[in-house]
Amino acid sequence: MTKDLTTGGPAGLIFSFSVPLIIGNIFQQMYLLVDTLIVGRFLGVSALAAVGCSGCLMFLMIGFVLGFTNGVAIYTGQRFGAGDLAGVRKSTAACMLICVVMAVVLTVVGILLAKPMLIFMQTPAEVLPMAYAFISVIYGGITVTIMFNMLMNLIRALGDSRTPLYFLIFGSAANIGLEIIFIPVWGLGIVGAAAATVICQLISAVLCLLYIKKKMPVLHIKKSDCWPTAAFVWAHLRIGLPMGFQASIIALGAIILQVSLNNLGEFAVAGYAAAQKIDMIAVMPMMSFGMAMAAYTAQNYGARKIQRINQGVKKCILMSGIFSIFIGAFLIHFGPDMLRQFVGDGQPKVVEYGQLYLIIDGVSYIILSLLFIYRFTLQGLGQSIVPTIAGIMELVMRGVAAVFLVNIYGYIGACLANPLAWIGSCLPLAIMYYYTQRSLKSSY
Repeated sequence: MTKDLTTGGPAGLIFSFSVPLIIGNIFQQMYLLVDTLIVGRFLGVSALAAVGCSGCLMFLMIGFVLGFTNGVAIYTGQRFGAGDLAGVRKSTAACMLICVVMAVVLTVVGILLAKPMLIFMQTPAEVLPMAYAFISVIYGGITVTIMFNMLMNLIRALGDSRTPLYFLIFGSAANIGLEIIFIPVWGLGIVGAAAATVICQLISAVLCLLYIKKKMPVLHIKKSDCWPTAAFVWAHLRIGLPMGFQASIIALGAIILQVSLNNLGEFAVAGYAAAQKIDMIAVMPMMSFGMAMAAYTAQNYGARKIQRINQGVKKCILMSGIFSIFIGAFLIHFGPDMLRQFVGDGQPKVVEYGQLYLIIDGVSYIILSLLFIYRFTLQGLGQSIVPTIAGIMELVMRGVAAVFLVNIYGYIGACLANPLAWIGSCLPLAIMYYYTQRSLKSSY
């Protein structure tokens, strides 16, 4: 079911579009959370550390996929906002063709580089085999991840953020069931955790495809749509590739940081990994507000309604800002209780490490909320250069934390990497957004 985001009150539209995204993104993160929770409780601290060591490699690949598929679908949203339904179909065909090629490339690259990257990160010898087994299965199923996210983003580009939510809920519930069967019942260990994630994403991808076939005829590809020109393909890639690389650049910073973190010992790695999973769910609503702005901006930009974009940004800053303050306070207060769910009551050192991470991140969430809004709004406008520069700034800041702050302050230095990265990235994004807004006002 499509939805026009170019008419009606911006606040209500953005909020109603964001709510399914928030719930959906949280359920999507449940894939990773359940992996961590069940692995930590049933397989022990070493296995939890293995998931933590491979986590940034997952982010490197899956972050690229999320950014890339969201980026190429922005062009689809712009065509829909402009009322160009033939362009929507051609864009859909181009998106699918691009993603097939990308799936082959990423699968080969991921499998070949997984073990060398883990060794480069100085993964502790006792957890290296488990980390490699986990990430190999995830990378082997990257085709499923690409197709699932591409189909979801095509549906969202047409204003429907609710339907992907239902598929994510179903997939997350199935993931929990499979985790329980594969790990404590069948004894498949850490490989079972990764396999459950891939299988459930496959199920969700099939559901998306069936829904598009039955309910979204505007996305039905005709034979004449299947031969896009090089210029048309590039119109998608010029948005999708920078968005994918932004996430990968950020992940490279996380890898550099993980190298320093691995040298702090197993308890520090496990505490950081557990807190990171909680943090990833906590920031999903802020990220979802930003994603809503990408779809909202793309449609309104296609319709040439520039003033509505500025109105939407102001309303979104208010909503996301209020949430960021609330969730930061919540994690600071309830963090220890949540961390103990991962490791039980007998690992106070792990909980202490994890809580320090949550406190430092929690007080900085307001900056992250602004970062998401500015970044996704610029991407909805088709801007790619400055968001990429912002990603490079995140890489630099995380590198500073890894090289200097960890050596000086130890674990606290590692925890400061996120706030520093957010500040370094948010500044150029904010400057570029307001500059672009003034330029667009004078042009239309």
